[in-house]
Amino acid sequence: MTLQAHALDLAASAVLPDGFDPGFADSPAARECRGGETLVRFTPKYADAARDVRVHWRLEGAANAPVVVVQGGISADRNALPGENIEGWWHGIAGDGRAIDTRCCRVLSIDWIECRDLGDALAVDTRDQAAALAALLDALGIERIHAYVGSSYGAMVGLAFAATHPQRVTRLVAIAGAHRAHPLSIALRNIQREIVRLGARGGDRAAGLALARRLAMTTYRSEREFAERCSGEPVFADGRFHFAEEPWLCASGARFVERFDGERYLALSESIDLHAVAPESIRVPTTLVGISSDRVVPLADLCELQRRCGASATLHVIESRYGHDGFLKEDAQIGVILVEVLALAGGAR
Repeated sequence: MTLQAHALDLAASAVLPDGFDPGFADSPAARECRGGETLVRFTPKYADAARDVRVHWRLEGAANAPVVVVQGGISADRNALPGENIEGWWHGIAGDGRAIDTRCCRVLSIDWIECRDLGDALAVDTRDQAAALAALLDALGIERIHAYVGSSYGAMVGLAFAATHPQRVTRLVAIAGAHRAHPLSIALRNIQREIVRLGARGGDRAAGLALARRLAMTTYRSEREFAERCSGEPVFADGRFHFAEEPWLCASGARFVERFDGERYLALSESIDLHAVAPESIRVPTTLVGISSDRVVPLADLCELQRRCGASATLHVIESRYGHDGFLKEDAQIGVILVEVLALAGGAR
């Protein structure tokens, strides 16, 4: 049996919350799909007073079912699930019959807030994202979530949420994200931000952002993938040699520019580097998932987080040729873990 088939088999036999009827969820009338923009109020970490902040969100799944918050990296948005004209950035993990099964839970995701949303705040912190989420839960009348599942930046925010709002979540799953950013990763992101600023000063914001993304891709993916993907010989054209890596990296930069802007990138990239949560302050049962080839979040940092965590914590390590981006690629391996973990979380609503 393949890992993907095993994950789906586990999903079919998962323990459902007490009092929840899975047959009722199969009825179209029992589905809930809503979203929008909600004004919430909190005090940002790098501001001196509370302010109103607009949060864009999407909630979808079986009506009245437990809520699972799903959050991804800085380029992810509220559309984790597939929908009309929307692929869903985690469609292999979340949806009907998937590891996060919307036939027996509701998935809630938000767009990340940024400095522009916070007025005169100096920066946006992962604790600000957590505060915005908690305030949104209040507005939606959701007292407690079944689980928070976060990847990359989303994992960092999940750790901040568990540290500051432990009473609001039954279980935390943090994939490819630690309690702090590694110094080498901070150094590389600092260079990326300087490239964006240099492009802006030179009058070509898009070129600076695309180049920064190209550099970022060299950290997101593994040495193995580069060796396998970019083995072609250099070609001399237009007065210089062109290398096999260039078309792939250029295409990645171009796609990123189509859906991101420099100011948002600067704010969220900096937010990653400002992130710091004391592991001892996390008092929610936690599942950590590391990726063997991840060059952004070393396994040593996840081992330290597990050792120091203020609640029970387990660490799973998956193998992947995709490096840090394994959280977007390894649906089967991650799916098996999630099905088992979410079944343990009980029937919190």
